[in-house]
Amino acid sequence: MAKAKIQITKSTKKELSIYEKFENWAIKKDSKIFYTLLFTCLFFSFISFNSRISEAHDDALYIEGGWRLVNEFPNYFYTQNAPLYPLFIAFLIKIFGFKLIIFKLFSVLFNVLGFILFYKALRGRIPSLVFIPVAIFHATNYLIIYFASMTFTEAFYFLLQNLFFFYAVKIIDIINKNGLQIKKQIKLWLLFGFSIFMMSTAKSSAIVAIPAIILFFILEKNYKAIVVSLLAYLLFKLPYEILVKTIWSAQNQFSGQSKILLQKDPYDISLGNEDFFGFFQRFIDNCNLSFSKRFYQILGWRDETNTETFFVITLITITLILIGFWKIIRNKNNEITFLSLFTASQLTLSFIILQVRWDQPRITLVCMPIILILMLYALYELTIKPGIGQTIYIFILLFFVGSVFTNTLKKGVKNLPIVQKNLKGDTYFGYTPDWQNFLKCSEWCADSLKKDSFVASRKAPMSFVYGKGKKFFPIYSVVKKDTSTNQSNPDSALVYFRQNKVTHVMLGSLRANPLDPSSGIINTVHNIFAPIAEKYPNKLRLVHTEGLIEEAYVYEILY
Repeated sequence: MAKAKIQITKSTKKELSIYEKFENWAIKKDSKIFYTLLFTCLFFSFISFNSRISEAHDDALYIEGGWRLVNEFPNYFYTQNAPLYPLFIAFLIKIFGFKLIIFKLFSVLFNVLGFILFYKALRGRIPSLVFIPVAIFHATNYLIIYFASMTFTEAFYFLLQNLFFFYAVKIIDIINKNGLQIKKQIKLWLLFGFSIFMMSTAKSSAIVAIPAIILFFILEKNYKAIVVSLLAYLLFKLPYEILVKTIWSAQNQFSGQSKILLQKDPYDISLGNEDFFGFFQRFIDNCNLSFSKRFYQILGWRDETNTETFFVITLITITLILIGFWKIIRNKNNEITFLSLFTASQLTLSFIILQVRWDQPRITLVCMPIILILMLYALYELTIKPGIGQTIYIFILLFFVGSVFTNTLKKGVKNLPIVQKNLKGDTYFGYTPDWQNFLKCSEWCADSLKKDSFVASRKAPMSFVYGKGKKFFPIYSVVKKDTSTNQSNPDSALVYFRQNKVTHVMLGSLRANPLDPSSGIINTVHNIFAPIAEKYPNKLRLVHTEGLIEEAYVYEILY
């Protein structure tokens, strides 16, 4: 009888699908999965560690801003963009001094903590076959790992964005279970407000958290939650703004950036501001760049040097995202619905306000985790019924995870000899000759020129870092431009530099295409000083040459 009973149980027992088996396995192995990913994140951060400053210049800008906050207090406040990260750098400088490695180690810490918060926030909120691949991406993607040892804001922002995710999910969860009970939930609401404040002060586009919160709770018909969210945010925002106005007499982060964002060309004010159709075209172009190029480059599926965009790929990608969002709403997953609204808002604002020529993967990168969740969720839901679809989805995931992992591993192994030489004292190893000469020239200016000299530089923040804290005069565009030649008017340019007390100028041979030394050079500074040298050959005196090829020069300006 016992044998017959066993046979009946076996024959009536429902066979689990691939998805169900994986879900059961993931629940049992959750702790091991988490610590494995955490260890992998640390391992990749170590082999990919970059002790240099990026050629992109922004990371040096934040360091210079932090240094000036300390050394020019209270006469300087960082307003180029969101100020929280330079304020934190200033804190590190005050505690440890000007230590580039210290700044970078904190970026590694931010990245690791950000991953932990992401995992804790979303674990169990979506199927494991959606969540775990995205968690692997977050822990091992080569670009996230790259920023983990750089002084860009990305690692810092990932930490704060995931802190926001962590408390947003908790708030939505507790409201769903217990309703809005302010007295019992006051600590959680304050932490939620603090996370909004911190995130939006680290990245200006993150201010869209406010309209995303308002829209979400309107859809939920929970108007009290809107009021409490805004009050929790303002409780931190208002004292901060009063403090900034009182101590530094500074404008807020948005007014500091708005002028340049409205321009047609960020480097040529004479072209005027965008109109409605200009902003609409900017949105379309940025959308195409992000979803047909940058998104797939970040995944490692497209070559990083390939500049082609394909509108068809953009449409397919957005369609898949929208299907995932629709499925999330249908399944009443309020937490992911809210995070999707926030991410969509952040992307939309970025695509509208950022000029197309600023095309960078960083814009897309910080939104990638939620985008990937929506895309994978769409595929998961479309293949939820047992069958060949589930097998296809598993193969897609294996390809996705494999490409992310191997891409980072290859770049990390390639980086190891570079970081070893950098940490042993060769701070210029890893740069191409044009950059080596430019940065050595910056160091020479700090060591060999008089302290009161003021040198004009195309990459002033980078010159500042390698010039050991010496301040350089920034040149980002051709000043006093003559529209007939697109070069500077020599007399007006000389007056301009004299008024700004510039004593020297550094002319580098920085490649227009970093991978091709024959591609020409970034000639902004040359277009300013060539007309001066032609009209007044005795007003520029060569005082230093750095390098034998792709040289950098320092000229003294003799007014």
